[in-house]
Parts: sequence; C-alpha cells; structure tokens
Amino acid sequence: MSTAPALTTDLAVAYRELSDLRAGVLDGDWIALRRVVDGQRPATRTGMIVYAGSLPPAAALAQRQVEADPADGLAAALLGNCLIEKAWEVRTGYRAQHVSQDQFREFHRILRDAERMLIDAAAHQPGDPAIWYCRLLTARGLELGLAEARRRYDRLADSDPHHLPGQLQYLQQICPKWGGSFDEMHSFAWTAMLAVPEGAAQGSLVAQAHFEHLIDLEGSEQADYRKDQRVREELHEAAARSVLHPAFGTEHGWVEAVSRFALIYSVLGDHALAAPYFAAVGNLVSESVWRYFGEPVEMFDNFRREAMKKGDWR
Repeated sequence: MSTAPALTTDLAVAYRELSDLRAGVLDGDWIALRRVVDGQRPATRTGMIVYAGSLPPAAALAQRQVEADPADGLAAALLGNCLIEKAWEVRTGYRAQHVSQDQFREFHRILRDAERMLIDAAAHQPGDPAIWYCRLLTARGLELGLAEARRRYDRLADSDPHHLPGQLQYLQQICPKWGGSFDEMHSFAWTAMLAVPEGAAQGSLVAQAHFEHLIDLEGSEQADYRKDQRVREELHEAAARSVLHPAFGTEHGWVEAVSRFALIYSVLGDHALAAPYFAAVGNLVSESVWRYFGEPVEMFDNFRREAMKKGDWR
C-alpha cells in the first residue's frame, strides 16, 4: 500500500534549480550562486534571492561580495534580504502591541543598516528590481509612508511592470494595517491581474487581497464577508484567468500562487472549493503563504484535511 509523500516546506522540490542555488550558498561559492541566478527573468531572480537570503551562510557570503564590489546588484539584494530577514526575526510577526521597545529598537537599527546599503546599491544599479523589492520592505518596516512606498514601487515597475514579488509587497503596504485602504488594495490587485496575459500568476494577488481583507475584520463584519457572493465571483474570475488557465505553467512562484487560492477558500469556509488547489500543490507547503496563523505545516495540514473531507477528494 503506497503512502502519500510527507509534507515539505523545501521549495527545491518544486523548483529544482534551488538545489544548485542552495549548494552554492552552503559552499560559499559566489560563482556557482551567480551561475544559477544570472539570466533568470526578474521575478524569478528576486524569488531566488529571497530564498538564498533565508539560508544562514548567505549573509556573510553577500557581505564579502558587497565589500569587494559595491556595484554588484545581486550581492546587495542578497545582503539586503538577509538583513531584512534578521530584522523581522527580532521583531517577530506579532502585532505591535505585543512587541517590546527593545525589539523595536533593534528591528529599526537593522533595517536602517539595510536601507543605507540599499541606497548605495540603487545608485550603482538603479534598474535592478530586486534592490527596489528590498527597499519596499525597508520602507514598510521603517514606516516611511505610502508616498515613499509608491515611489519605490514605481521605480521597480519601470524595470519590470509585472514583477509579482514586488506587487505582493506593495499590496501589503496598501493594506489598511500599513496605512492604505481596502479599496486601494483591491483595485491594485485587480488592475495588476488585468494588465498581464491570461495564465499569468497575478490572479493570486486578488486572492491575497481578499485574504488580507477578511482577516482584518471581526465579528459580524467578518461573517458577512464570508457570505458575500461578490467575493466568490471575483475569486472565480481571478482563478480562471490565472492558476486554472491552460497557459498557467510551473515556473518559479506557481506553488505560492496556487496556495493563495487554497488559503482564501479555506478561511472563507469554502473547503470544497479549496480542494482542487490543495490537490494541485500536493505535499508542497509554501511557508510564505501558510504562516499567518501559526506553524505553516500544521495550518496547511488542518485545512487540507478539511478540504479533502468536504470536497470528497482522495
């Protein structure tokens, strides 16, 4: 009797090139790392840099390269991601009222270090989307405001108008919790989806926007949102234009895009509708998608079990 593969958060299972990238980072081999990342399309390149930045040896490797060549955009973006990752580990993902003043001071100190380095990097490489991606994150963490975040997003979009990692970060910035509004958030997601060919992953921005909206509500407002038929209609169209479209492929980011639909249908309580998306991702757990309510694998597993039961999925 065969058993289902164990759940895994290792994205290298989905994106094989990440195995070579990881080996380069762990070996401290900048040339090998560069060989994997250079030549990738901008959004994939940024995704690879973010992945590499989550690996402990990456910070020292990137620091050495930035010191050797301050104009190396890849090194700067990698070091920026490492510093941002470190800053958020200090701050944690808790709401502000549950973060101590010492944590905030250290969080802001690390982000200011990252920001200074990234300012220099942007002067050397003004058209590097990965650098502007990092600067969207530092802008939000340092609370530089919506106007500055928009300026940075526009600089990123000048180089790559449909850069999904950057779009996801800007979507976060324009959520009400960071000073934006629900209308602005939904409008941005919908416009970004319509701006790309069908089969692109931008439909998942619509799913993410509805998720952000839902979890910001409480009580009867949240209950009403769960029952809103317009939300279902928008999600249905977004999925049809993106992850369910025949042109949707398995390029870097596909697991996360599909998972956003599994997540939003799960939290809406439409577990049967979530089932096909769980089936599509199989045993692949995207930590960036499933980390909102605790341990990602546990959250994924609980929702998947419910989807299997309600969706009559085997």
